Amino acid sequence: MKEGSPLLLPLLRSRAQGDIVAWIMLHPEREFSLVEIARAVGVSGPTVMREVDRLAQAGLVREVRRGNQRLVRAETESPVFGPLAALMAVTFGPVPVLSELLADVSGIRQAWIYGSWAARYAQQPGPVPDDIDVLVVGTADPDALDDVADVATGRLGREVSIRRVRPQTWDAADADPFKVTVTSRPMVALIGGDAS
Repeated sequence: MKEGSPLLLPLLRSRAQGDIVAWIMLHPEREFSLVEIARAVGVSGPTVMREVDRLAQAGLVREVRRGNQRLVRAETESPVFGPLAALMAVTFGPVPVLSELLADVSGIRQAWIYGSWAARYAQQPGPVPDDIDVLVVGTADPDALDDVADVATGRLGREVSIRRVRPQTWDAADADPFKVTVTSRPMVALIGGDAS
């Protein structure tokens, strides 16, 4: 079953395409194998290969072969790199940017994007999100999370708010109105997974 154009950026064919292009464009200093891209964005190898083939034909990625591995990176010399990277940052950028930034913070058990951005990512209609809401379950230092939010706000072009909940509070809060509301709506995993 075809999923249709993503609500975050209806110019694209699919959410997978958006995730792949964002991953490559928002890490321009790095080279990735197709397997690494597939693993990072959670799509099949053939899907990544098709999208990378399209990007290569358009001159948007550079390719190099090392043995039997095909490695790609953003073609930063392309005149469309800057605008394309900026467009991907404000649409599909929250997952790669926040996953990368939060990976360096100790004390995080789980992290998700929730709210309007997560709803659009899950194809629920509505206006373009003004901000990105992030929930962190863990003991991470609030100052470190504030630093992540500041950096992410600059890179994503919209305000990022991070709410931290201690694990024991989250685990015991089954009737808490905030937890009930958040977990009843779309959540996009950044670290860990299951919201229960």
